[in-house]
Amino acid sequence: MDMHGESPAPQGKALAGWRRGGVGVTVTIAAGLALVACSSGGGSSAGGTSSPSAKTAACPTSMAAAGAGAGRPTGMPSGNAGGIPIAKTIKKSDTSTSTVINPTGAQIRCAASGITTTHDITYASPTTNGRKSDLKLDIQVPTSTSGRKPLVIYLTGGGFVMADRTANLNQRTYVADQGYVVASVQYRTTKGGATYKDAVADVKSAIRYLRANADKYSIDADQVAVWGQSAGGYLAAMTGATNGEKSFDVGDNLGQSSEVQGVVDEFGPADLSQLAADYDTAAQKANYAAGNSAAQWVYGPGTKKSIANRTGEVAAADPSTHITSRTAPFILFHGSADNLVSPSETLNLHTALRAKGIDSTRYVLTGAGHGDLSFTGDTSASLPWSTQETMGHIVDFLGQHLK
Repeated sequence: MDMHGESPAPQGKALAGWRRGGVGVTVTIAAGLALVACSSGGGSSAGGTSSPSAKTAACPTSMAAAGAGAGRPTGMPSGNAGGIPIAKTIKKSDTSTSTVINPTGAQIRCAASGITTTHDITYASPTTNGRKSDLKLDIQVPTSTSGRKPLVIYLTGGGFVMADRTANLNQRTYVADQGYVVASVQYRTTKGGATYKDAVADVKSAIRYLRANADKYSIDADQVAVWGQSAGGYLAAMTGATNGEKSFDVGDNLGQSSEVQGVVDEFGPADLSQLAADYDTAAQKANYAAGNSAAQWVYGPGTKKSIANRTGEVAAADPSTHITSRTAPFILFHGSADNLVSPSETLNLHTALRAKGIDSTRYVLTGAGHGDLSFTGDTSASLPWSTQETMGHIVDFLGQHLK
């Protein structure tokens, strides 16, 4: 669906002849099928096969989006009897070091470029509290060009409680159409007794697995970025901040590197003790309730502790405490009206990155909330995040840092 007031989107960088900008059945996707590649509508796509006259359609959505539980938020379910603590008031945060955009332009569109998708690839089988689980990923490989392509790892949100790798299909497909292999990765959550340490290890396991299988999936193993939203944004930040930190490298394929060359963090938390810093007292009370999902993320299952105090454990879970010269470049995004994760979370991380000499860019989306809030009846909340402008900034960043 197009929104009124179209504005031109930043275009991706051209590189090497294409635009950067049980295993399930592998299918080749083209226009008119269930899954099609996305285009911004007017520019060239991967391999230069698209043109301004190319037919486009609404971008594909996840199968789950049409079923029960559609629109389940990528926020932080915790506190109020397992509900979602939604702030009623949001303190205005500093934007002097960020770029403010008004994301009301056209939505990304889908064109006829080919993509091959493989579902249900088991990349790791870790044990959590004595229980083994098979972790899966879905991978999209552009077929418009030959040769190896950079890899983008996508991490969905889910409040540290769930990690549905089928989410956000429209944006993932758009990025794949720009010439990137995109892998959407399941990770362990508090529902299975995991902590942030387990989930970060999972993301790094997926990166090592895909580097080990680079030939199979046409991946340029030297060029890897990680992209996440909400809880996935947090994991993306932790993954990029801990480049070279071996304590998170456990499991298989340890001969492969888990380092990444770029991080895309959309409305992710960072310092969990400041998760609700911008909010009203009621929202703070819910977010900092003892034993909630955020507390379990840090302290483990059954905890009676709260994340309100910045203990050593809470500090260790903050990406900013892991920044070194090996930390990857960052691009961060936050909506000014986010009432699930305080906008100052990405601001404080952005400030910490810059203070230590790490390349960091932050965008604030005027009036944008926390991704998909359709569970509240707000079906328009996700639209600012899939505009040509917002996605164009992501593609530009990938083109700059995956070379």
